[in-house]
Amino acid sequence: MRPAPIALFTYNRPAHTRRTVEALLKNQFAAESDLIVFSDGPKSSGDAEDVNILRHYLDSISGFRSVQVIHRPRNLGLAQSIIAGVTQVCGSHGLVIVLEDDMLTSPWFLRFMNEGLATYEADPEVISIHGYIYPVRAVLPETFFLRGADCWGWATWDRAWKHFNSDGADLLAKLEQRTLTHSFDFDGAYSYTDMLRAQIAGRNNSWAIRWHASAFLLNKLTLYPGRSLVQNIGLDSSGTHCVITEEFTTVLSTEPIPVRRQPLKENHHARRIVCEHLRGGCRVERKSWWRRLFTKSAGFLS
Repeated sequence: MRPAPIALFTYNRPAHTRRTVEALLKNQFAAESDLIVFSDGPKSSGDAEDVNILRHYLDSISGFRSVQVIHRPRNLGLAQSIIAGVTQVCGSHGLVIVLEDDMLTSPWFLRFMNEGLATYEADPEVISIHGYIYPVRAVLPETFFLRGADCWGWATWDRAWKHFNSDGADLLAKLEQRTLTHSFDFDGAYSYTDMLRAQIAGRNNSWAIRWHASAFLLNKLTLYPGRSLVQNIGLDSSGTHCVITEEFTTVLSTEPIPVRRQPLKENHHARRIVCEHLRGGCRVERKSWWRRLFTKSAGFLS
């Protein structure tokens, strides 16, 4: 089976993008994978130079089975770019691995993504495969399921992406009608509901909070690794919605994480560990904590 195509979304960060691509090239299966790069257009003349520098680099990329660079003539913004790009690749290939320009991957990231896609392709309960996991102190299972979806190095199928609902107000209404907001917020540890309300109000344009809510409402599952295969290198004030923080810094796995079939249900032990990590990481007043989460460059503000 040929590896899934990789969709890489970029804007105006040449240095971050280069590091992302160089790490990806060290992956097993990179040489067998098709890379499709979506290069968003400049917002103004102020960032046109960085976009042009980036595009010059993108046109030089080699080492993959094929490289296709799609130069957006105008700026779509990350949310619209990702929604359109994932839809396009899923429609033409049936599945996709998704990265943004500030995702540093372990050499075993593509292997995990492709094994996960192959193992759970025929299971409608599974909506995606994810590569990042929080820097928890407790030992997590080698792989496990959590309810919902995620956004830092992930993969999905066309049959799953069709469940994406872009209407944030509809998603929030359903969460409230079914009294799911507390559970949606990791039992109050992580303010996803506030992020969704902010998206509805136009204070952010997050595709990812809507992807998570879409999956959560349908009781769909995402497969996670027990050790992180992705590191976000964009939390350095370089991103559009970014502040400097090390709260999500993790250690990349130096060993492969095999994907073996397991019961198609949320792992409550892993969920408790994640909830405890999010609560334990809150060393500041709760409102300030979620506001800092709210400003992640490639995450839920995307």
